[in-house]
This record gives sequence, C-alpha cells and structure tokens, in this order.
Amino acid sequence: MGAKLAGRARGSRSRAVMAEINVTPFVDVMLVLLVIFMVTAPLLTAGVQLNLPKANARAIGNQDNKPLEISLDERGGIFIGDTKVTLEQMQTKLQAIAQGGTEDKTGANQQRVYIKADSKLDYGKVMVVMAAVNTAGFTKIALVTDPTMKRD
Repeated sequence: MGAKLAGRARGSRSRAVMAEINVTPFVDVMLVLLVIFMVTAPLLTAGVQLNLPKANARAIGNQDNKPLEISLDERGGIFIGDTKVTLEQMQTKLQAIAQGGTEDKTGANQQRVYIKADSKLDYGKVMVVMAAVNTAGFTKIALVTDPTMKRD
C-alpha cells in the first residue's frame, strides 16, 4: 500500500491558478457611467440665459450655505432662481428670506446674494436691484462675471 502525497501526479495536466483580474467588465461599466454623466450633466444646470460681462477677478470659494441667486436679463427682467418677479415682489420675498436667516453681531443677514446681470443691461438697473437687496437686510452681495477674460 502506498500513500499518495498532496500535489500533482506525474502524468496529470492541471491548469495553474490564474492570479490576474479581468478588468474588461469593469472598464465597460465605467465607460457606460461616464457616458451617462456626460449626457445628464448639462441638463442639471438650469437657469436664465445671460451674457455675463467679463472680468479679471478671483473666483469665490465654496462655502457651506447656498447663495441666493438673482438674475437680470437683457431687457431688465428680474429672476430669483428661475422665477420671474417684479422689483416690488423681489423686495417682499427678500424681506421674508432675511427674517428667516441668520444674523451676525451687527444685525446684518449672513445669507450670500449673487447678482448676475446681462452685460448689455444698463448699470443703473443693476444698482437699483443691489440697493433693494441691501435694503432688505443683506450685506453679502456679489456680482457674478464670466471668468474667461484673457489677462494682458
């Protein structure tokens, strides 16, 4: 009686263990996800179509609270987000928002307001809107520009 030892028998042909990972399915899934994100990303950006003025300024860093966006189109129409409002309606809405917001030591509202205005719009109209925003109690007001201006 002979005992068999663990391992291959002399005449047997067994395959070696494959230690490689097949990455083809992984690459296929990643390419499908990439295409899905490339198609859906432009659809997620909704807003008023504006021709922003160009400026050579630093970008505002990301902060915790989302800013309130006010847009002015080429004809002077005022939008809070995507909703068109009149100047009086805007003041009423801003006062309501200011009452619910957080205030600093001086009593000024901490909510940030971004104003985006078309470059063809009269400067005076932008100032009227800025004054209305300030009168409602907001002090953190920023004008949004297109950062693609070439530096000299």
